[in-house]
Amino acid sequence: MNTEWDVHNETERITEWIRDWFMQNGPKAHAVIGISGGKDSSIVSALLVSALGRERVVGVMMPDGVQKDIEDARELASFLNIRAFTIDVHPGISGVIESIRKSCGEDFSISKDTMINVAPRIRMTTLYAVAQSLPGGGRVANTCNASEDYIGYSTKYGDAAGDF
Repeated sequence: MNTEWDVHNETERITEWIRDWFMQNGPKAHAVIGISGGKDSSIVSALLVSALGRERVVGVMMPDGVQKDIEDARELASFLNIRAFTIDVHPGISGVIESIRKSCGEDFSISKDTMINVAPRIRMTTLYAVAQSLPGGGRVANTCNASEDYIGYSTKYGDAAGDF
């Protein structure tokens, strides 16, 4: 049994898997990915471009108001030469929280977990809205990873969601 990990072979294997997945689940669809500028979304974005071509990859940057490191995400989209949108999700996040406060009354306390998880869920809703609005449709990439899932650092129906 060969225990050596070969980055070239693994990259080719994943790229081929993405191509096959899209052939079965959206041969004309775009891949839609939330781009933060971090390692996970950067690597997945590059793999998508390799597998599908830059024309079929759409990056979405979703700052919650001001994001000091958003330039990293913009540089990635520019480097990969993909179409990219910047959508401020702050109004959606604050709107949901404010609506809960108004509807449930002053004696209702919004939990810390709710405050943490509303943002990832609004971001995923945003990704799906963009994907469904693209000509030919889109499929949302999930960039959550096993280590995040293992320690509980993922949000159900938020960053843990996606089509592939």
